[in-house]
Amino acid sequence: MEKYWNQALTFNEYMQEAEKRVQQTANTDEYFTYYELGLHRMERTLKTFSIEPEHLEEVKNKQFKGKILIISEPWCGDASATVPAVAKFFEAAGIEVKVFLRDADVTLIDQFLTNGTQSIPKVLILSEDFTVRNTWGPRPKYGVELLKKFKENETVYPREVFYNDLQVYYAKNRGKDAIEEILNLI
Repeated sequence: MEKYWNQALTFNEYMQEAEKRVQQTANTDEYFTYYELGLHRMERTLKTFSIEPEHLEEVKNKQFKGKILIISEPWCGDASATVPAVAKFFEAAGIEVKVFLRDADVTLIDQFLTNGTQSIPKVLILSEDFTVRNTWGPRPKYGVELLKKFKENETVYPREVFYNDLQVYYAKNRGKDAIEEILNLI
């Protein structure tokens, strides 16, 4: 894990990479819209996110001395809604956070598949010695429930409605559920 940690970006570098991708990707590229939307959502999350004092107290009481490594990509909708909040929260708690770009080297994500897929974001809770203590992701439990509902019957719960419901949830929740779920894993 230390190798991946050393190759990972700080959250600020990750945001710079997201901005660079928007600026340098042709608007005819299939990823352009996702990069643009992802950056917009991350910026919105950063503007609206506020740290809950009880969450800071909880992480302090746990005396966590490890690190947080997030596997992500700027084009991912789930990541754009949760990664900024998770990164800013743990940074505020004095815990080092880095973001590893999934597509740069899939050998990391391949160790943490979700139902056989390379779903992101994936949060790795690391000990001081880079041992993986636990993992979280790719979305909070409520998001998992929405996805399950969509997959059970797409005619009753169409893709567009699922995507809209998920993004409305993310916009209202502002990373709170993700942080609480990760804190429970520490």
